[in-house]
Amino acid sequence: MCIWGKRNELRIVQREREREKFFERQQMENVVSSLSIYLSIYLSIYHSLVPHSIPVVELINTVSSLSIYLSIYLSIYRSLFIIYLSIYLSICHLSIYLSIYLSIYLSQFLHIYLSIYLKLFISIYLSIYLSFSISIYLSISICSYLSIYLSIYLSIYL
Repeated sequence: MCIWGKRNELRIVQREREREKFFERQQMENVVSSLSIYLSIYLSIYHSLVPHSIPVVELINTVSSLSIYLSIYLSIYRSLFIIYLSIYLSICHLSIYLSIYLSIYLSQFLHIYLSIYLKLFISIYLSIYLSFSISIYLSISICSYLSIYLSIYLSIYL
């Protein structure tokens, strides 16, 4: 009885540790998601308020450097938590990359309302679609390829 009681206590302690790690990962994901939403709002407002007399080159340099910094930050963030990746986490990363891309792209052409709602709809659609049809390995490789593609695309064209 004593041995079984100790084993059960150890299992309970292990489960509590796993729950704490899970909640820490969820908090980090929430921070990054809120960062992308705030960035979408900021870029949309910034581009709508920028007067047209500012040279286009200066605006392009600002957006380009911002995209490079975001790409570096997201690749560091993803590499730090690569051990804990699952389907849910990779879907979150994919939606974050898409939201940043859409916030930069759509803020140049559309107003704030459309860019935020379109980002949310695409994020929800991708999370549902990817959770049904793509395995963990494929979704992780999609994330890495998408981040490389976006960093190259944004640094060249913006």
